[in-house]
Amino acid sequence: MKVIICGAGQVGYGIAERLSQEGNDVSVIDVSASLISATTDMLDVRGYVGHGAHPDVLAKAGADQADMIIAVTLYDEINMVACQVAHSLFNVPTKIARIRAQSYLQSHYSDLFSRDHMPIDVTISPEVEVGKMVLRRISYPGATDIVRFVDDNVAMLAIECTEDCPVLNTPLAQLAQLFPDLMATVTGVYREGRLFIARSGDQLRAGDLAYVICHRDHTRRTLSLFGHEETEARRIVIAGGGNIGYYVAKTIEEMQPKTSLKIIEANRDRAIAISEQLNHAIVLNGSVLEQNILQQVDIQDAELLVALTNNDQTNILSAVMAKELGCKSSLVLLNNPSFHDMTKAVGIDAHINPRAVTISRVLQHVRKGRIRSVYAVQKGAAEVIEAEALETSPLVGVPFRDLELPKGIRLGAIYRDGKMLTLNGDTKIKAKDRVVLFALAESVRHVEQMFRVSIQYF
Repeated sequence: MKVIICGAGQVGYGIAERLSQEGNDVSVIDVSASLISATTDMLDVRGYVGHGAHPDVLAKAGADQADMIIAVTLYDEINMVACQVAHSLFNVPTKIARIRAQSYLQSHYSDLFSRDHMPIDVTISPEVEVGKMVLRRISYPGATDIVRFVDDNVAMLAIECTEDCPVLNTPLAQLAQLFPDLMATVTGVYREGRLFIARSGDQLRAGDLAYVICHRDHTRRTLSLFGHEETEARRIVIAGGGNIGYYVAKTIEEMQPKTSLKIIEANRDRAIAISEQLNHAIVLNGSVLEQNILQQVDIQDAELLVALTNNDQTNILSAVMAKELGCKSSLVLLNNPSFHDMTKAVGIDAHINPRAVTISRVLQHVRKGRIRSVYAVQKGAAEVIEAEALETSPLVGVPFRDLELPKGIRLGAIYRDGKMLTLNGDTKIKAKDRVVLFALAESVRHVEQMFRVSIQYF
């Protein structure tokens, strides 16, 4: 596939890195010569210095032969115009744009991005996507990661197995026998730097990170089974009142009005603006790295600090300071992957990688076949994939016990007619079933093959 990416910032670079690793023909455009130089030095991609919305620049990047354009510059309007030019002048089939301003995304303006107006096939709003991720992590503090599939009916949980985890050293097949009514399947395990597919004879060990696919109504029970019964925080301090911080605060006010919420925002005008838009939250103007500001929000009584500024170092340091002053737990936003591995060493309880969220949204549109949703884990080492089964799929009509799945793939859930099925040896997949599975990176192409549309199949 030939892909043009407009924007070589952190998100654009991450998308280019992933797509180029998979053998796609990738071209990256950015006005910054230094960013393009750094990208082409590190990745097997072509780079072009220029404005991503300019026809001559798109032409140089090969837009006339491109299958997809992904516009992820810092500016919504550039992303929108780049897609329009790609459509009108070069007839690029698939156009994806990052749109940050919520004004463009309001439901009563839904026709704006239609083919007759501004032809954008997919809009990605990182702030909303990340905001939803933050809210899920607040709701389920025992999960290291949590993502929803099949219209929010199926969940993927990443759960850390501690020393007192009740299910350690027990074959996974035995767990299914002990809890037959629990709709949850361990699909992958990350152990000592290695990610592998979980099989029925495997046993979990202390220190493992288990990837479990379950029915959304069984989420808390699944976490409890793994020894995680942490309660949801009711006294929360948010560092950063930008788009993500405001979205999180507004949603908490609407969904959990009894939660005590305090926000620290460094920009005075922004602090005033969000304080007028929020009903109950207390907003303070100041730096989250100032001890007296943290004391003013009673950080010693807070159950959770959520650090959502646009500066990784600020997020890390604020979490460390908050814990030192008595805050029970911390959740921080980290864009730079280099910081992810050192979070535990400095006492950070949980982190979210916004770049991974955006890249996952893009991947579902890159994947061939009837792929509905994709979420990458462990820096792209594996993907949790939701797909729709077609009559032509080799999975359809075959009992589970007889399925010969390619190596590196494990089925986690089948959803049919509004219900999640219990998986056993007799279970058969039918056409139109929604299937959620865990696939190692090298096996993703097999998943595409299994769920490709019939015209490709023949």
